[in-house]
Amino acid sequence: MSFLQRFIERVLRTNTTRMPRTSFDDLSQEELDAHLQVGRYGDFALTDAIRPSFGLDIIPREGYRRDLYRDPESGNTMPVLAASVSSDKLFEVFMDLLDPLGEEIDVVMESSHDSEPGQHADLYREHMDTVIFKSTLYDYEELLLNDGCTGVAALNPDGPMEVQFDEHKLLFVYAHDLEPFEEVLRDHGLRRDDTIKFISEAEHLHSTDDVYREQFDELRYRMGIDV
Repeated sequence: MSFLQRFIERVLRTNTTRMPRTSFDDLSQEELDAHLQVGRYGDFALTDAIRPSFGLDIIPREGYRRDLYRDPESGNTMPVLAASVSSDKLFEVFMDLLDPLGEEIDVVMESSHDSEPGQHADLYREHMDTVIFKSTLYDYEELLLNDGCTGVAALNPDGPMEVQFDEHKLLFVYAHDLEPFEEVLRDHGLRRDDTIKFISEAEHLHSTDDVYREQFDELRYRMGIDV
């Protein structure tokens, strides 16, 4: 299946349960094809997983910001790093962000292959050796980078500390002490910019493929996760 054909199964991530009308609905096929083929904006290279709005409400670029996550139920807060990384080094940055989590992690695999827009399923595995986890992911680098319906997260079992590689191919770190993770981002040349906006914060398109759905199930099996 060609790159353009993969976008035929369109998934617009919104906060509603129905598919709203979007700017893509007014495009000719030629305009849509041309937009989907653009994989680079300046020095920033996209993966095949996602494309921004046709009007480029947010132009993808590299950088990170600090946020504060507030749990809607408990009201507790947690510092957050959110990063956008060019595809040529995205996977490597994610691998390095896992190191501060420790030698053993809990794993969450995220899938929106069979979900309604704006929703996804979380599959859990506790107590996995970090080295084995990283080694397994190397075998599925293409899936993680290019499937717009696959995400993965790793958590420290002994405390509130998490690294997430989400389906928008953005990186998130939740921890009370963000400095070890921020150092990883700086080592890879990322600059802090608390005004940066990410591709997920405006209209966008996700891409998936039946092959990726099969690879997700393979990876789930390799991780020892039952449905």
